[in-house]
Formats: sequence, structure tokens, C-alpha cells
Amino acid sequence: MLFAGLLFFPVSNALAGRVSCLKCHPSHYTERGTCSSCHRGDDRSERLAIAHRDLIQAKFSWFAISGSQPLLSGEKLLVTFACRRCHTTGDKGNRLASNLDRLPVNTTPQMIFESIKSPALYMPDFSFDDRQLTDLVNAILAGAIKTDRKTTETPQVVHFESEKRHTNNIFEKQCGPCHKILTDAFGALGKGSIGPNLSGLFSEFYPANLKDNGRWTEASLKKWLENPRKLRPLSTMRPVLFEQGEFEEILRILRQSGVVQEK
Repeated sequence: MLFAGLLFFPVSNALAGRVSCLKCHPSHYTERGTCSSCHRGDDRSERLAIAHRDLIQAKFSWFAISGSQPLLSGEKLLVTFACRRCHTTGDKGNRLASNLDRLPVNTTPQMIFESIKSPALYMPDFSFDDRQLTDLVNAILAGAIKTDRKTTETPQVVHFESEKRHTNNIFEKQCGPCHKILTDAFGALGKGSIGPNLSGLFSEFYPANLKDNGRWTEASLKKWLENPRKLRPLSTMRPVLFEQGEFEEILRILRQSGVVQEK
């Protein structure tokens, strides 16, 4: 399996004992392959600059150890914080933002760490601590090496910010002051951070935060907007009143954000 230009393959303990890394470092997990299988670098060279080229630090190398605690923790975070509502990782998720399965080819674990820590425009700030960020990176790397590389990929439409954004869009007027959303057809909408990010609301990857862990549907959304406090007494959200045709327009926008489930 290819990962960032390296080939993963099992080797015997005898072969593992001949790699240059073991002149400085103790051996461990030798059944997983050579040192470079988990840490990159070049384990054939005794020149430090070559041996440590693009080295993956130990904290990011748990991706290769199935069942390890950091990896399990990272995979749980991917689900809990619904990363797949916008991203694809482990070949699952919506394609509203970067395909995380392709990141290891052109970047490093530390760069992935920093990009989550300092989120880009319209990416929620989850305020993860360094341990959580490290575990997340391990989960992303693990998903990437389990995914078959496709030779071709459908190009993504990129929407750039400008002064002529969809300012008259019904989402911007009714939802945008409190919420944000990424969509295929309209790009990024909204500017608020008081309410949750609504990207992928109708998809299976959005948090199941309705009563009894239910998923959002067009019907449940309409019921919620009519009177949020009837469903959740402590909600700070006010009822939303739509003029004729406005709710259908909101639904049209939401359908552009991830795979829509059945009504």
C-alpha cells in the first residue's frame, strides 16, 4: 500500500535488525515492517539528514498500529465532532471541503496538526487541545492508508469570496446572522458563529442531536423552526417565520450541503 511515496510491507525480525535506525533507536513493533513504514525517513542510510528526511514523529506514528489508544481516540473525535459532514476521510464523508485521504501525499502530519489548530475560513474552531489534535492526525493518516487511491477524481468547484456574494440569499437573511454553511452550488454562506455550523445537515454525517439521537430531515427541520423551545425548552433560538416560498428556498440550499437522506 502506498503512503506518501512509501511502500508498506512485512519484514522478518532479522531484516528489521539490519536497518540503520536501530543503531540509535531501540526496536519496537518489528512485525509491522521497517522503521520507515511508520516514520518515513530512509532507514537504509546512516547519514542523519537523509535518514530523518520527512520524519514522522513518534506521536504521529500510531496510525499504523491498529487498536492503539491514540488511534481509537482520534477515530472517536472524527465521529463526535462530525468531521465527515464536510470532509472525506477513510473513504467516507461529504465533499464540501478537502479530501483528507489525499493530504498525506503533499503534506506532513505536523502541517495537518497546525491546519486544524488554526482553522481556515468557514471551518469551525473546535478548540481541541494538543493531545486531541495529535489523535485526530493519527486517525486521518490511518484513514488515508486504508483508502484505495483513485487514478481520477472529479474536479471540485472553488468559490472565492467577493463583494458580490449571495447577500440577498434567503439563508443569508434568515439563518446567516447566527449560522454558517458550505454548499456545492452556492459556496460558503452565513457569517454567524452563535449557532452550529449547518454544513451537511441532512447527511448521515451530521451529529445526531435530535431527541432519541434522531437525524435531521426536512420535516423535522420545519417542526424545529416553527417553535424550537417546544422541542428543546432551554433553546436560545427564536421561532423563524417564513414568507411564502422561503422555506422551500432554504431547503434548496440545504440540499446542496451533503447527501440528502429520505424525508
